[in-house]
Amino acid sequence: MSFKENLLKKIEINQLSRQILASIGSAESGLKIDKKAMRRLLEMSPFHYQKERDLDLYIQKLDGGIDRILVLDNELPIYETTVEDVLIRKSPYTREMLSIRNVIKILKDSDVKRSRKEASLESVQKQCIDGLDLTYDTSDIEAMAKEGADALENGYTDGILESLSLFAELLNYQPPPKAFRIRHHEIYGAWTEKQGGEILFGPAVSLSRVDNSLVMLEDKISSLDKGQIAHFLRVGQGEEKGSIEGKEVFQYLTAAVAIQLSLIHISEPTRLRRKSRMPSSA
Repeated sequence: MSFKENLLKKIEINQLSRQILASIGSAESGLKIDKKAMRRLLEMSPFHYQKERDLDLYIQKLDGGIDRILVLDNELPIYETTVEDVLIRKSPYTREMLSIRNVIKILKDSDVKRSRKEASLESVQKQCIDGLDLTYDTSDIEAMAKEGADALENGYTDGILESLSLFAELLNYQPPPKAFRIRHHEIYGAWTEKQGGEILFGPAVSLSRVDNSLVMLEDKISSLDKGQIAHFLRVGQGEEKGSIEGKEVFQYLTAAVAIQLSLIHISEPTRLRRKSRMPSSA
């Protein structure tokens, strides 16, 4: 797949992971794992599906005759053992429970259980992302910017949003704090958290879903500065001019990625001499 396709896949993986994480809770919470989202995530992983008894198993082959096995239930346990062993521990037949050895296995699985719940989700998420080629060069970024600018010119909202989401992933831009949100707008920006709960938000880009107006504010605005927040909101709503507007926003984002690349070149010169294409940010 192309860099853009792989980056979109990474975004999907992270979105699914956040969705699943929100559905994980204690037994007392009443929360139930979002199995539909977890199945979708596992489809992008090295695990393959296998139905055994009443269990939905996802299996990854390991060396030494054992497997890494995820059981799709509310606990999301991952075992390193055999399928037969997992069946005895998780869904035993009555005759299997007559064995003292099997009863011990059922009561204590710490010898083969490697993770559960959030840790299992994190493990699967990492494996999904590790399987993607996220290296890129300037031509990849320029192509993304051109697609975004063309979508803006043609009034294609979904295309604009896709390009903005790709740049947001590369630059680690996040949705805004509550005070910076605007109805019917998609906003991404850089977060800097400071002591005392203060957040600096910006640079930030804002797209109106109503008329596709696109603006960029380069300043970092404090979450404690009501005057600057009001200015930010007026700019986003088109009541005041932004630092950058229209297609030039994609030129700014392209330059921002180039600056990020140059900083990586400076901090990792040895690795860069061995590899001419750069990985996207985590």
